[in-house]
Amino acid sequence: MDANVVRAVNDLTTRWASSLPAGNSVVSGLGLWPLLALLATAADEPGRTELAAATGMSADTAATDAIRLIEAIENSADLQAALGVWVSENLKLAESFDSVMPAPLVGLLTGNASVDKAKLDAWAADHTDGLIPEMPLEIDNDVRLVLASALLLRTTWVRPFTEQIRRVHDGAWAGSWHWLERTDTDLDTVRRYEHPSAAWLTVATVAGDADVDVLLGIAQPQTPRADVLAGLLDAAARPGDGVPGSALIEQGEAGAEVAPGVRIGRTTAPKPDVTLSVPSFGIEVEHDLLESRELFGLSAVMSDPGEQGHFSALSPTPLRVGQAKQKVLARFFATGFEAAAVTAMAMTRAAMVTRRHPRLEMSLDRPFAFTAVLRDSRLPIVTGWVETPTESGA
Repeated sequence: MDANVVRAVNDLTTRWASSLPAGNSVVSGLGLWPLLALLATAADEPGRTELAAATGMSADTAATDAIRLIEAIENSADLQAALGVWVSENLKLAESFDSVMPAPLVGLLTGNASVDKAKLDAWAADHTDGLIPEMPLEIDNDVRLVLASALLLRTTWVRPFTEQIRRVHDGAWAGSWHWLERTDTDLDTVRRYEHPSAAWLTVATVAGDADVDVLLGIAQPQTPRADVLAGLLDAAARPGDGVPGSALIEQGEAGAEVAPGVRIGRTTAPKPDVTLSVPSFGIEVEHDLLESRELFGLSAVMSDPGEQGHFSALSPTPLRVGQAKQKVLARFFATGFEAAAVTAMAMTRAAMVTRRHPRLEMSLDRPFAFTAVLRDSRLPIVTGWVETPTESGA
């Protein structure tokens, strides 16, 4: 998989995750990035530059990078991905359309909103195994083109957790919750990182049984959430760095905190081990991406562009991005982890902008002359004068 694309997806995810409001949430930068990349290649200026900046890649190659990314994911045992494009039967396509949107991805919109919505919902459900049963778009007769991606991740832990009810007595988490616990002899599944924004950050790696790991990160109290998220994504990009658990265990006596959330304990096991306790969780969110249009490079392409449109590489019909949404969920439980995301954008015909230009206004409201001539030779045929109007309006 192209390292530059991985970096670009990571950067987009970091910016997005760092901008989220308070509360439980989950995003999929991987679900959004290919759509932005396709749009970047298809867009005219100024949207082309904005979208290229959001993707972190050249607009000239971004669409190809997006297709190759989805193809590379097909080699994963735990992760599935799909791209889809649907165009209205009434939309005239540009000659360059197929060079941006590969033909195998393209389906048709009939213009019948109920039929088209059912088709798109079925695609979303099929590619997420029913976890996301609907396309997160409103489909009506104004929709001319739809872009969508779908992701499905399912993995089983190599070492499962046990589940129990645990009561927290103090703080924001006071109450009874379902907690997951397990013990691992591999101390290095826990690492302490230093990050410019999050200072110390502890990262626990929970390995899946195929080719996916889930990383859990915790920082010192009062560290802003955006900094913890940025630090975790940075740590995910350099998994061998940081101070491993096998070194942390040598840095303190019993009871000492050697990393955020990590204390030295005692065990009767024949060798040192590490215990991990985490609440089980399930989060499901829908994001309106146009609310963060600047972050995703969508400001220009969602405006009404006038007669030329934003996407001449797709169609001579003026088009704008009218909707952009993502439905995403993530569940962490005793035996594994699952996540799904459907990201979709709808393009509509842009409103035609009426432009005003200077004009001359002439009124023949007094006697005037006239003549008729042959066009090429300018030979006059008849010439006359009108002293008064001759046709009564009565």
